[in-house]
Amino acid sequence: MNSQQLKKIGLPDKPGVYFFKSGKSILYIGKATSLRDRVRSYFSKDLISTRGPMILDMTVKADNVEWQETDSVLESLILEANLIKKYKPKYNTKEKDNKSFNFVCITRDKLPRALVVRGRSLNKKEYSKVYGPYPNGLQLREAMKIIRRIFPYIDNDSAKKNNTEFYKQLGLVPKIENAPQNNLNFSRLTLKGSDTDKNFNNFASLKEYKNNIKNLKLFFEGKKKSVVINLKKEMLSFAKKKEFEKAGEIKKRIFALEHINDIALIKGEIFGSRTSEYSIEAYDVAHMGGKNMVGVMTVIENGEVNKNEYRKFIIRTQDGANDTGALEEVLSRRLRHIEWGLPSLIVVDGSTAQINVVKRVLDRYQFVIPIVGVVKDERHRPKAIIGDEVIIKANKKDILLVNNESHRFAITFHKQKRNKNFLS
Repeated sequence: MNSQQLKKIGLPDKPGVYFFKSGKSILYIGKATSLRDRVRSYFSKDLISTRGPMILDMTVKADNVEWQETDSVLESLILEANLIKKYKPKYNTKEKDNKSFNFVCITRDKLPRALVVRGRSLNKKEYSKVYGPYPNGLQLREAMKIIRRIFPYIDNDSAKKNNTEFYKQLGLVPKIENAPQNNLNFSRLTLKGSDTDKNFNNFASLKEYKNNIKNLKLFFEGKKKSVVINLKKEMLSFAKKKEFEKAGEIKKRIFALEHINDIALIKGEIFGSRTSEYSIEAYDVAHMGGKNMVGVMTVIENGEVNKNEYRKFIIRTQDGANDTGALEEVLSRRLRHIEWGLPSLIVVDGSTAQINVVKRVLDRYQFVIPIVGVVKDERHRPKAIIGDEVIIKANKKDILLVNNESHRFAITFHKQKRNKNFLS
């Protein structure tokens, strides 16, 4: 498939999920803030450097693109996860198998909790429902914030005795009416077999909370229309009983569902699918006397190297052995590609001079990302890490690993370029 064929399809400028297909077979499923813009990005000239050889191979094999519109980016996030789980497309293998991804889990308690659980610690038998995986942890956290304001639920933090009142004032946990307020401890109420089980029938709003959880499950199953129908029934029921305050609350929920505020999720979509919690990028430059100068970017995500995200740069603007100038060029070119995602930390090989270059480029692009520098001895072995001490202490192992990877990758790329030029 090529860009000319794509123009004939007429993709809309709306959120949704897209399918790259070969015949009837689905090769890849993705979500988008704008279906038109996102699918177009797969046919850019620098696809292999921005998305890697696997995705390039997928676009070559695809002969058609289909899509399904959603009312919001939030719904596209949920729909994407459900469809990947259902169809298991070949080129979504990474999303399907990576145990560092997140799942939304509903517990089996009397007052069920909604939790975000990492794949590596997930035991599905412990939960009544499990949704996911969700590749983008940042977007999932923003999604849960939006959903929780529509359907307040209990999680592990709000179940703690000292936190209950705080979360209740924020409207993020259910209001349990007719409960002994001095003994309203969600951590006890949610335990299976608790001594408080006999008191559950005294809670007038227990049924309402269970309806919340039921609607939450339906929403994560992509059944928003069913959720709206359920809420309208609840609203009418309260209105008939002249419980107009409760009917008004339900009306607000319906409005919120039909007018979901996607601002935070749209930001996450613009910054790409690779924005994640422990994502670290390292940069290094290699040359010999200023000749055959190259730069590289290496990536660690959640403690593991991700070679699919490594990038190579042939230095174009520098004459002579100007390492800081080359680093500035690499960072400037990299930050033009916000579709690659943004890291939580940048690591450079060097000291204050290199850190100042990165700060200057980040200021130019108006990004705020922490930076650390790995200082080397005369044998190019790490002897110090400079930067924020808290960040260094929390990430020392990953910083050294990604820095070592950038040095190795830069030397390898430089040798390849030098040998190619020598042979030509």
